[in-house]
Amino acid sequence: MVQYHAPHLDASFAALSDATRRGVLERLGRADASITVLADSFHMTLTGMKKHVNVLEQAGLVMTEKVGRVRMCKLGASGLEAEAAWLHRHREQWEERFTALDRLVAELQRQETPNGPE
Repeated sequence: MVQYHAPHLDASFAALSDATRRGVLERLGRADASITVLADSFHMTLTGMKKHVNVLEQAGLVMTEKVGRVRMCKLGASGLEAEAAWLHRHREQWEERFTALDRLVAELQRQETPNGPE
């Protein structure tokens, strides 16, 4: 079996697999926020939110900066371009396969009814 090694994509998709982390990204898309504000918004402990933010930061989806005693979070610089490109390529492959399958099904239907509808 061929194996593809794309650690950046692995980290991104692993980070995106969690609903809370996706919610954090949506929240940060509206405005930067401290970990405390994020924890309050998602009704979770500060420690729990720190863990989520760390996963997002390791994937490059979020950046944090210490401002005094507060750790501020904002969306990462890279965005999701690489992930979107990967999805687009695979979507095109699936669409090509479904188009070919549609043609095959239509051909088989024509062969079953050579004289047309009666």
